[in-house]
Amino acid sequence: MIDSTTDELHTVRDWLRWAVSRFNETGLSYGHGTENAWDEAIWLILATLHLPRDTLEPWLDARLTKSERLTLLDKLQQRVVHRLPTAYLVQEAWLGPYRFYVDQRVIVPRSYFAELLENGLAPWIDDAETVGTALDLCTGSACLAILMAHAFPNATVDAIDISADALAVARRNIADYQLGDRVQAIESDLFAAVKGRRYDLILGNPPYVTTEAMEALPPEYRHEPALALAAGADGLDVVRRILAEAREHLNPGGLLAIEVGHNQELVAAAFPKLPMIWLDTEHAEGKIFLVMRDDLPAAGKTTA
Repeated sequence: MIDSTTDELHTVRDWLRWAVSRFNETGLSYGHGTENAWDEAIWLILATLHLPRDTLEPWLDARLTKSERLTLLDKLQQRVVHRLPTAYLVQEAWLGPYRFYVDQRVIVPRSYFAELLENGLAPWIDDAETVGTALDLCTGSACLAILMAHAFPNATVDAIDISADALAVARRNIADYQLGDRVQAIESDLFAAVKGRRYDLILGNPPYVTTEAMEALPPEYRHEPALALAAGADGLDVVRRILAEAREHLNPGGLLAIEVGHNQELVAAAFPKLPMIWLDTEHAEGKIFLVMRDDLPAAGKTTA
């Protein structure tokens, strides 16, 4: 099959058509950077051939060498047969214009925070230059910590994760962006390793997938670390812990913002007395909530 396929497909256009057909035929799932077979195939092919991701047209009729065809076929077969997300196959993920190294030690970045940080969380933060300290909980690849460092030019950022494997990826991305003097990767179970530290902004994209949803995940998502996804029956195990401890780690006037995906109703039902502001982006509504420091419970108090 390998010889016949590589002998019959010569140009980028040939491979793109073949890939889209295979992706549609096998019913792949998307959501790790693209939403359909066409965009997924373009990304995988251009990245594998080391071509610019936003310039397809000039390369469509370019002929591939034999080694390029073999490499590309291997990547496409892994996508179809093993259902590996393209992000893992090409070891990159994008949030807006920012590229991050990823592998199976971290989930593939896809946070709604990326849009909000483009404007420095305005209007909730009046002046991005006034943010001096920030914390990214459950940092994974450190993508959001790096975006915060760019959004808040005077801030030092702590990037926390419980996974040593994830932090190895985080440190690579921090080094790639030359932010080692401003972004610190810390191994910690939430706030355990930063006792006594306070921040102007705490941001988190914690695990929030419910037990039921975990059982129904498509194969592509099962390649991601379950530790970074699963969060109990209602998906709020980690969120509860964050809300219970966050006030003690915020400066006066500080803000906590947490991403919870499709769990808005579950969050509202679990914390009916907590004043939350739900933040909308251009592409999504009700995926992230914001709470002011003074509205958070004191240590030992319930948030329900």
